[in-house]
Amino acid sequence: MARIVGVHGVGKQRLGSKTLLKEWEPALADGLDLAGGPELTPGDLRMAFYGDLFRPPGHTLAVGDPMFTAKDVEDGFESELLLEWWAEAARVDPGVPPPGGDTLVRSPRAVQAALRVLQHSRYFADVTLRGLVFDLKQVRRYLLDGELRAAARSRVEEAIGPDTRVVVAHSLGSVVAFEALCALEGHGVRALVTLGSPLGMRMVVDRLRPGPETWPGTASWTNIVDEGDVVAAVKDLSLFFGANVVGKVVHNGSHAHDATLYLTAKETGAAVAEGLA
Repeated sequence: MARIVGVHGVGKQRLGSKTLLKEWEPALADGLDLAGGPELTPGDLRMAFYGDLFRPPGHTLAVGDPMFTAKDVEDGFESELLLEWWAEAARVDPGVPPPGGDTLVRSPRAVQAALRVLQHSRYFADVTLRGLVFDLKQVRRYLLDGELRAAARSRVEEAIGPDTRVVVAHSLGSVVAFEALCALEGHGVRALVTLGSPLGMRMVVDRLRPGPETWPGTASWTNIVDEGDVVAAVKDLSLFFGANVVGKVVHNGSHAHDATLYLTAKETGAAVAEGLA
């Protein structure tokens, strides 16, 4: 079994484990090299892929993701998460106006304003409207759809074998990885490395199954974040998961949430190398 298991984030529904491996493997190898860690050899890294669980069923005339618009953002979780992203984008991007008192109300007008502002922000500039709405729905579905949640978690649990020493998880994948590790008794994982994690957001942490207090602490935990990463709105995970969570800040430039940029960072390589030592 692989010594390292990678867990991807949202927006990978049209990819696969082998496709992602081609992106993650050289990026992580670079991070390890910068940190003076061991060389990554074929078979060391395995992708726990769950993106296909979000892939819409095929239709005769459908091309790509569903043509989501602002009207498809559901009240409740999706609209609240969207407004949190807006508030965080305004905090880290001087070009983004903060939501005013009238737009903080969960209304169709506030949703439209949030989507318009975020699409013109530095962080979401390359994300289409339908892609942005689809990402919202993927986060909501994982946290609120028990059947899908169980299926995604099982993919991660099955990928972690007796030889696995490090789990590297990006974005929503950090939520899946946390829950999977809490459920796996007697695993040999020594290090959890989370990249651009939303685990500190109250909307996420309150819905964890099990909750943050159940973190067994059997593995070291390094949380790596870019200060401009809107998805990782709460940078310090030790606030919820204990003082043993080590936080590291990197700079990914204009693509703050990009998984490959996180993987090439020296800080990521050092955390992975520590788990492999």
